Amino acid sequence: MKKVAAQIFWFALALLGAWAFFVLATQRGEPVNSVFILIAALCTYAIGYRFYSKWIATKLLMLDDRRATPCEVHDDGKDFCKTNRWIVFGHHFAAISGPGPLVGPVLAAQFGYLPGTLWILIGVVLGGAVQDFVILFASIRRNGKTLAEMVKEEMNSTAGFIAMVAILAILVILTAVLGLVVVKALAGSPWAVFTVGATFPIALLMGVYLRFWRVGRVLEITAIGVTLLLLSVWGGKFVYQNAAWSHALSLPAITLAWILIAYGLASSVLPVWLLLAPRDYLSTFMKLGTIIALALGIFCVLPYLQMPAITKLIDGTGPVVPGKLFPFCFITIACGAISGFHTLVASGTTPKMITREGYARSIGYGAMCLESLVAIMALIAACSLEPGVYMGMNIKGDPAETVAKVTALGFPVTVDHMNQLAAGLGEKTLFGRTGGAATLAVGMAQIFSGVTRGRWLDLWYHFAIMFEALFILTTIAAGTRVGRYVLQDFLSRLWKPLGDKQALGPNLFACSLMTGGWGYFLIQGVYDPLGGINSLWPLFGIANQMLAAIGLCLATTIILKMQLQPESKVQSPRPKVGRPAFALITLVPLVWLVAVTFTAGAEKIWHPDPRIGFLAQAQELKVKIDWVKEGHEGTWLPGEAERWHSDLADLPKNRTLRFNNLLDAAVTFTFLVLVSIIVIISVREWLLLLGRRKLADLRESDPVWLPDYAVAEGRPLRLLGLFALSLALAKELSGEAQMERARQHACACAQHDAQIYTKIQEERFNGVTRCC
Repeated sequence: MKKVAAQIFWFALALLGAWAFFVLATQRGEPVNSVFILIAALCTYAIGYRFYSKWIATKLLMLDDRRATPCEVHDDGKDFCKTNRWIVFGHHFAAISGPGPLVGPVLAAQFGYLPGTLWILIGVVLGGAVQDFVILFASIRRNGKTLAEMVKEEMNSTAGFIAMVAILAILVILTAVLGLVVVKALAGSPWAVFTVGATFPIALLMGVYLRFWRVGRVLEITAIGVTLLLLSVWGGKFVYQNAAWSHALSLPAITLAWILIAYGLASSVLPVWLLLAPRDYLSTFMKLGTIIALALGIFCVLPYLQMPAITKLIDGTGPVVPGKLFPFCFITIACGAISGFHTLVASGTTPKMITREGYARSIGYGAMCLESLVAIMALIAACSLEPGVYMGMNIKGDPAETVAKVTALGFPVTVDHMNQLAAGLGEKTLFGRTGGAATLAVGMAQIFSGVTRGRWLDLWYHFAIMFEALFILTTIAAGTRVGRYVLQDFLSRLWKPLGDKQALGPNLFACSLMTGGWGYFLIQGVYDPLGGINSLWPLFGIANQMLAAIGLCLATTIILKMQLQPESKVQSPRPKVGRPAFALITLVPLVWLVAVTFTAGAEKIWHPDPRIGFLAQAQELKVKIDWVKEGHEGTWLPGEAERWHSDLADLPKNRTLRFNNLLDAAVTFTFLVLVSIIVIISVREWLLLLGRRKLADLRESDPVWLPDYAVAEGRPLRLLGLFALSLALAKELSGEAQMERARQHACACAQHDAQIYTKIQEERFNGVTRCC
């Protein structure tokens, strides 16, 4: 009966999701309610997690809780630390959720709501979540090794070295971009600075509390941490309203940049239990709480999607994202569907903290589905805005010129309307607020304000800005720590002691190099708004997706080896017959990703349109520079004198922009070459394995098996909790005789489980204080 009810439930859920997709894909001519996107998303995530991820976990990866994870074998209280499952989930979700799922869908909204929705949902279920899950599993089976180390061992040294160089270069760019976004969001905002800054001492308190004062009391410290976090949000309002405190915390961008660099250094050196894990766990409540509240707000307000399903801007004339729907919609959304940065977290901090292989499914696959939900929320918030307001915020230029451009595109808006909206949000202007962050904040503020019947629009807006900054900051900490792991692996090739991750000296040296690398570009971007990391922002999506291609190459190789080596000593249970076709679960997303990424990279370098191609724009700027150098007053035609003086004033700016475009082209070409080599080496490896010309030798670590009572951890608490319930039910339903039999059975279970629980506690507290 229970099985039939479950089948009916999942069939009904599938029909509900199909109905929502049908409405989104077919309804034209009148606005569609945003709730249909939310229903389609929730049904897709539920079915994908319940069936697809479970099939991967049981039939393909064969997760085994009896096998000890890296933190069980190498618990050192610093990097390898046994951590509560939900704290690991919070850390992983907080680390992978950067600006991509927030900003990317907002920028891609110019193409309409339908392309972004389909890519986010299909991409995450079949690509992004699968990639995160498989890479996390692979790292757990290999003592928590990094992505570059695993590429080296599973393919060859050449591939490993190239992957290491590519990962370090991409990671420096990604982290610097994230840092600049945070600096811009916090600069001059005392409310956000106070709230975000308060998370640091709260995280330290949580780490010490769990480590020394109340070991294992996760619920207690969760309640304390969430309460303090809410108080910090509430206190930020008083800081904002107090003139003295507001002035003191209105920090300039350069000061925030140096603080951010110091935080990155500290978070990558300090033990993971002290700052990184508790802070990520804490910020997860802010992130998930806000996203859940936004979803409930959508169900309450039921806002309509103002943006059409597909706009005419898919032809490449879009002012927000230059370029056609393919490939730039998929590159712009990036993290909401699939992200290469996740592979660094899944092979960096998370596998060193997770205590059971079985948790990899909820943490690897589940956390990515939640991040995709964040992207869906961002897309809804952007598409629920008036298209004219959306375009006006994301186009640079004078307000009057911007209004004219937006109106010419078919999205009418007025300067007065934009100014009235800005005044209601507590801002001076909304024109030229490019980058997507402000657009998302306005959309979120309007949805929350609808719940509160039009009140507190300005408070909701500033809360959304703070929420975005907190969202991104956690990714910087995880990125810096993962970068330290990869850099130490690279430095160990030069001098072996530098690769010792347990020694303080090599750790500080590697951390200093990593933070110095992305910190240099961050400081340069703050000082020079025209250069530095700003010029590398267009590379963010391309670099991130190229990193994902490297991760999928590794995942495909590992799955092939697992299927072609059925007698592997490290697999338990073992597949009776190898099925190489299982590698398609990562190979198909890889083929799509390579096609999209390489097309986007080639167009960004060589496209003839200066709005898209780096070289074309550099050539256009060169013409302007040469015109200024070669201009002669006596030969000017009417009107050319004004043009010459204008170009002369812009000469330093044009020189900087030309250098930036040439740099962008060179960096993109380098990434294309490096990833091409990885793909070619991978294809060669697959052909050798399929042709049986190379032994399918998995480089998994030797298994260490846990005792049965350790695998049963958590069961005593559940069964002991059922003791009173079984007595109550027996008394109500079965009379005294059957109640006595139920009591005896429950007592026997409780006594057995109490013995197991005692053994667990003896092992956990036997001479070593362990992180819960």
